[in-house]
Amino acid sequence: MVIRAYDEEYVSGAQRILGDAVDFAVMSLGLDPVLFGNAFAVSESSKQFAAGNPRYVAGMNGCELARKVLTETKVSFEDTEDEMFIDKSPEYWAGWVLAYYQWYSCRSFMEILNAVSLETMIGMYPVYHEMDIMQFVDRMQEMLKAAYPHTKLRIRRETCGLSQSETAANANVPLRQIQLFEQRRRDINKTAAETLYKLSKVLHCRMEDLMEL
Repeated sequence: MVIRAYDEEYVSGAQRILGDAVDFAVMSLGLDPVLFGNAFAVSESSKQFAAGNPRYVAGMNGCELARKVLTETKVSFEDTEDEMFIDKSPEYWAGWVLAYYQWYSCRSFMEILNAVSLETMIGMYPVYHEMDIMQFVDRMQEMLKAAYPHTKLRIRRETCGLSQSETAANANVPLRQIQLFEQRRRDINKTAAETLYKLSKVLHCRMEDLMEL
C-alpha cells in the first residue's frame, strides 16, 4: 500500500493553490513557464508542498505561494495585486494536474519537472483537460519512465566501469540484490543502511547518490 504525504481530502485544495500559483506567475507576472517551473522545482516551498505541510497545501493562496517561490530562488519580478480568475487557463490547469500527479506518484517536484517541464504540461492542455485526470497520470508515468530508464545505481556502476558481478563481489553484496535494484523490483531506498554504505564505498559516492528520488 502506498503511503502518501498527506490525506486525499487536502488534495483538491492543494491543486487549486498550485494552479493559481502557476497562473499568477505566468499570466500576471509575465514569467516564462520554464523559469517558474525550474524555480519551483529547486525551492524549499516545493519540498514543503510535497510533504503536505498545511501552511503550503491549505494555508496560503496561489499568489502567495508564487511570490514565496520567487523570493526563495531570487528570481526578480514586478509584483502586482493577487489575481485568481473563475475562468481557468491552461497555465492553471498545468499547476492543478502537477499537484495531483506529485501527490499520487510520491515523486519530488524536482524529479517530475526535470523530466517534464511546466511548459510541456501546459501544452498537454488541449488533449487532456477534458479527460479523467488518471489519463494524464498514465501519460506522465510513461514520460517519467522514458526520462529515467536506468537507476542511479546502474548509472554509477557503469561510470565506474564495473559489471554487476564485480560490484557485488567488491561490496560483498549478493549479485541478485543488485540485479533487483537495477530492475526496480526492489526499492533501494528501503534497503539496509549497511548495504548502501558498502555499495557507496565501491562506487566512490555518497549513500544518498544511489537513492532514487
